[in-house]
Formats: sequence, structure tokens, C-alpha cells
Amino acid sequence: MAFTSLRAVSFRNLGDAGTDTGAKDIFLVGENGQGKTNFIEALYFASYGSSFRGVKDSELARTGSRDFSVTVKLDDTINSGISVIYKDRKKNIFLDGKRVEDRKDLLSVAPCIVFCHEDMEFVTGSPERRRWFFDQTQSLPDPVYLRDLQNYRKVLKTRNSILKNDSSRGKLSAETSALLDALDPQLVQYGLELMRKRQREVQVFSGIFRPLYCEISGLDNVAVDYLPSWKEETAEAVLAVLESRRVNDLFSGITMSGPHRDRYIFTRKTGSKDFKEFTEPADFSARASTGQRRLLALLLRIAQARIFSEKTGKKAVLLLDDVLLELDGEKRKKFIALMPEYDQGFFTFLPEEPYNFYRKNDTMVYFVNSGILKQE
Repeated sequence: MAFTSLRAVSFRNLGDAGTDTGAKDIFLVGENGQGKTNFIEALYFASYGSSFRGVKDSELARTGSRDFSVTVKLDDTINSGISVIYKDRKKNIFLDGKRVEDRKDLLSVAPCIVFCHEDMEFVTGSPERRRWFFDQTQSLPDPVYLRDLQNYRKVLKTRNSILKNDSSRGKLSAETSALLDALDPQLVQYGLELMRKRQREVQVFSGIFRPLYCEISGLDNVAVDYLPSWKEETAEAVLAVLESRRVNDLFSGITMSGPHRDRYIFTRKTGSKDFKEFTEPADFSARASTGQRRLLALLLRIAQARIFSEKTGKKAVLLLDDVLLELDGEKRKKFIALMPEYDQGFFTFLPEEPYNFYRKNDTMVYFVNSGILKQE
């Protein structure tokens, strides 16, 4: 579902004004630091109730302000829209005038996929950041996966709290053992379900990602591998492992194994063409060049958008923040040719970039200066 307008009040440096976005392609042109990315961030914030930059809500308010709001109108329906209001350190989200109790209810309303510099964290950052990306990829088309993930995290949080309370004593009390006996089967139930889904979906993801990367870079067999923390596959075996590691978990004060410790790695496999024999997987991103890593990050998002469309039959809104800037001319052409179909696309450009080369007859172009958008 496309955005037809956005109004931000005291959000970052954006002016308190409504902006018409009633076109399939919207170009935001301006120098760095003028508000292009802030506009993209406001759209994303309306879609998910959080920032893709990973900052606290309070940091989104304009300097000198404590409260802010973002409101978007969807399509041409008068009452169709999302409002996110942050006031007195509390955030409330409204969909068509009704308060949203769980942010997962927003996932299917106006799904956005953002391409930005921070995506490099999925390639060069911590295992946690990669897990976040692949969890988002699975959650967008599958709310059940998100529910399983939320349930796992709730049980994990409780388990960690119990461990932390006992860690200062240096030994596992009978009471704590009894509590863990009750909690661990739940942790294993939700955890194994997440593992099964991750194992299945990473194969689907690699099947889309591998040819994309080869098409632009010329390197074949670059894929994604999933390395689960629990090697065991049955509930009984995992429970036995958890029990054997309780003392170590106690001294650490946290649960040291489980899906929250899973890893994803990029591999470039070598061997026979039918993929029957391969060398041991090694992390391709660790030895890839800066350009190859940037391409990995960009194509992760393209694969994410394609998976979303294939599973839901819907098209996402694409938010592309300076993604073409770091690609040479030939790779730009290939990237644009491989872009997924989308409901709407927002693109940011520096003034010296050849943005007119990419515009269509109905493209809306805004020049951004000090948070103010002026249409061409």
C-alpha cells in the first residue's frame, strides 16, 4: 500500500508541514545533512513504529522538543492512515483512528524495505545484527514466525532473570533448578520451531540471493549458511544439553545457547557444479573487498523484497537512501534492472548525481534544504 502524504511534527529537522507523495516514484535531492534520510526515516517509523537507525524514540524529537508525531495517509481512502505520537515519553500508534496494541499488526499495512548505509552492519557487524535482518525477513510475510520469536524471547528473558538472581550466590539452588525444569521445555519448544523455520527459509533465501550476486558481481556460489547454536534436533537432546550447561549459565548470568546465539554466514562454496562436494564453509564477508561487502548488503534487501512478494503476493514500498552513490555505472544499471517490483519507491540523491537519468514522466522530485521539501 503506497503513501499519498506524510506529515511530521517536531521529527528530526523536518519542517512541520504535509508533503504530497502521491506518485509511484519520489526523488529527494539535496546535500548531505539536509533531511533526506530523515524523511525516509519518518516513513519507516510510521510503518513499524521504530527507526531503522536503531535509536531510541526520544532521540527522534527535534532539538529543543521532547514530543513529536508522524502521520501518513495511505492510498486515496480518506480514513486510511497511520499516526505515531510520542508524547510524555510514551508512544501511541493509531491505525485508521484506532489504537494499535501490538506493532506486529502494522506489518501487513504498509510494509517498507529500506536500503541504507546501516545495512552494512548485516555484513560486517555482529551476529546479532545478521539475526535481526533474517528475523525481519521471515517476520514480514509470516506473523506466526514473529509470534514464535516473541514467545521464545519472553521465556528467555524469564530464564535469564532467574539465572542472574542466583549467579551472585555461586551455586544453583534447589528452587532455581525447579524453576528451570519448568521453563526449559518451553524454551526448547519455541527454540526448535524457530530453528526449523530458519533452516528451511535460509535455503529459500540463498536460492534467490546467489544468482543475484552472481549477476552483478560475476562471482558465483556466494550464498548464506545458517549455523544453529543447538546442534541437537530433538527436544530430549536439547533439554539434556541445557541441563548440562546450567552451571556455566549460572556463572555467566545468562543463557549461553539457543536461537538467540545462532549465526548466519556468507559463503562462497567451491566444488562440483551440482553442489555435491564443497569445502568447509568460511565467512566470505571476512575477506571480501569493501565493494563486494556493499553489494552483499544491497542484494540482501533485494532478496528480502522478492521473498516478501513471493510469499504474500504483495509489493513493498522501497526506501532507497543513497544506494546508487557507491556503485559504478555498470553496477548501477545491473542493480536497477534487478530491483524487485514495488508499490512505491523513495530515492535520495545528491544534487550532482544524474537523477534525471532515472526519472519517469510521473516521478515527483523534491529538493530538500534544512528539512524543507520543495517540489520541482
